[in-house]
Amino acid sequence: MKQPVFKHFHLSRSDKTRRRPSMPDHSQSKEAAKSGSSVFRRISLNPVKCTDGAFPQILHNQKLIKSVLFLTFAFFLGAGAGKFSHHQKIRTVNSTAVIQASSTAESNWGLSFPENGKPPVANTTAEALKAYDAYYIDEAGEKVIYLTFDAGYENGNTPAILDALKKHNAPATFFLVGNYITTSPDLVKRMVEEGHTIGNHTYHHPNMSQISTEEAFSKELNDLEALCQQTTGQPMSKFYRPPQGKYSETNLTMAKKLGYKTFFWSLAYVDWYEDKQPTKEEAFNKLLNRIHPGAIVLLHSTSKTNGEILDELLTKWEEMGYTFRSLEQLVQEEGNAS
Repeated sequence: MKQPVFKHFHLSRSDKTRRRPSMPDHSQSKEAAKSGSSVFRRISLNPVKCTDGAFPQILHNQKLIKSVLFLTFAFFLGAGAGKFSHHQKIRTVNSTAVIQASSTAESNWGLSFPENGKPPVANTTAEALKAYDAYYIDEAGEKVIYLTFDAGYENGNTPAILDALKKHNAPATFFLVGNYITTSPDLVKRMVEEGHTIGNHTYHHPNMSQISTEEAFSKELNDLEALCQQTTGQPMSKFYRPPQGKYSETNLTMAKKLGYKTFFWSLAYVDWYEDKQPTKEEAFNKLLNRIHPGAIVLLHSTSKTNGEILDELLTKWEEMGYTFRSLEQLVQEEGNAS
């Protein structure tokens, strides 16, 4: 039976080239100026001989000129004030680090990378997320990587991923859904036996930001938690990752109320299309150039490319001076720091 394919939108702002806003089309204005149809062309500024009856017309033209100049000045003054106000608002939002979502409005987790090797700019700050027991990066500045994998179904790549992790003694967190646990219980047990963490990616992988009741929200998490414990014989770590990176402030509050830590990410790339896998070169271009201290890396276990390159990728990261830690260590360090 064909396994369901989960659609993701993780990289809407981090992995695609941003388009600049379209510039205004001035071609019509230029043509009008050439043809003499401009409003300024219709007003004669040449000296006018004051013949009988002409003086009132001169006054009329002068008044019209003053009116046009006044309106032009007012327009540019207003436009400048509008731009100033717009930039002031942007600076205000950035400085206060407000989560860019209202209490119930849906928001997509997004990243941009102004400079390779440096932490990205995210929807909000790590400091703002702390109010919800949520994380996306370790800001301590150490060359540490936290590996995480989202797994919606199994297509044969996870064994190679686990082999590479074991070879490098690298702990990872696997965010699983109900379908994965029910169809691949042996792999889930292997993850736990080899020291990895099972995280909650919800039972059915819905858009959780569209769930407004605590009852429905908690059922998605509690049902997966129960299934995981039934399968592994161990209680599940209360680590939650919103499906598709869609969230709301209400969701984050609900997760915290249930005792969960929410984990976004600071590095990912487009690896989830099974029929359009990135090449090794494309993967390395993103994952090596954009790695940064304290990165929480999101990879998909369904990616054939990830299964093939992970051993070499981990080796290259180690050669760059990075080590690997678990999300449990990150939570513990944050707790000790506070």
